[in-house]
Amino acid sequence: MDAAYDVIIIGGGPIGIACALTAQRAGLSYLVIEKGCLTNSLYNYPLYMTFFSTSERLEVGNIPFVCINPKPNRPEALEYYRRVTTSNQLNVKLFEEVTDILPNGNEYTVHTTKGKYHGRHVVIATGFYDIPNTLDIPGENLAKVTHYYKDPHFYATRKVIVIGANNSAVDAALETYRKGAQVTMIIREDGIGKRVKYWVKPDIENRISEGSIKAYYHSSLAAVRENEADILTPDGIVTIPNDFVIAMTGYQPNFSFLKKAGIALSDDAKKYPAYNPITMETNMPRIYLAGVVCGGMDTHVWFIENSRDHADKIIQHIRSRA
Repeated sequence: MDAAYDVIIIGGGPIGIACALTAQRAGLSYLVIEKGCLTNSLYNYPLYMTFFSTSERLEVGNIPFVCINPKPNRPEALEYYRRVTTSNQLNVKLFEEVTDILPNGNEYTVHTTKGKYHGRHVVIATGFYDIPNTLDIPGENLAKVTHYYKDPHFYATRKVIVIGANNSAVDAALETYRKGAQVTMIIREDGIGKRVKYWVKPDIENRISEGSIKAYYHSSLAAVRENEADILTPDGIVTIPNDFVIAMTGYQPNFSFLKKAGIALSDDAKKYPAYNPITMETNMPRIYLAGVVCGGMDTHVWFIENSRDHADKIIQHIRSRA
């Protein structure tokens, strides 16, 4: 049997990288396993996305994140985390998905799409970006409907529906509008979300007020067809011409993966995973959670900036058991 790592880290995003750095500095053997490219979720963010946080609050391992602008953008973040990984020669396996975490005496056997590894401790830092919250309406499976927004140029001159009222929806609405799309927003609440970036909120509200972007409040998308869509409004169904739907309805952690690993979830709609907030250890001995995955369906609670310390908590607890 291959020698066991002190810790296997599942997820190669910023928090997974933070855990690897901390483990390396503590003299622990470790392995990071990422199912996609390095910082896969960040890579799939919109091309022109600007972070809400300043660069120093996105730093991991006390390694400076130098940025000219007050808020870094996606390419700058990708460059930073790549350089952190390569310059510290972190032990990372990419494009390898973990399928099972199985107890094996005092160790865990981690099975992947390419092999298996043994670890005395496991950290799950898988984020939440891979499973979108679905609409469950007729036509949602049409090719014109997407839960991921990347580049506004694709929607130039088209009739676009954007669902949602928080940062991702607002960015998609403004960017596609400025590339010549005819944009309609569908919003469940009575206005733009309170968590929208403060420098963007006035922009979208002004565009709606002047009529450049149409908004239906207290409304939801009822059905989608190839050339039109039905909107359920307080005044009844409104049918509008439509080419594309960008459904920014949010995402959720891979709960089935957590349950398969034996991690308990709360019985309510939040599906909070069971873990000790002091050590980050779950109900499964020596399996830890780090980052956004800790929040269950409350994916807005944890960010890079307020979960970086999960790495320190986890490695400190692992070392205390040595």
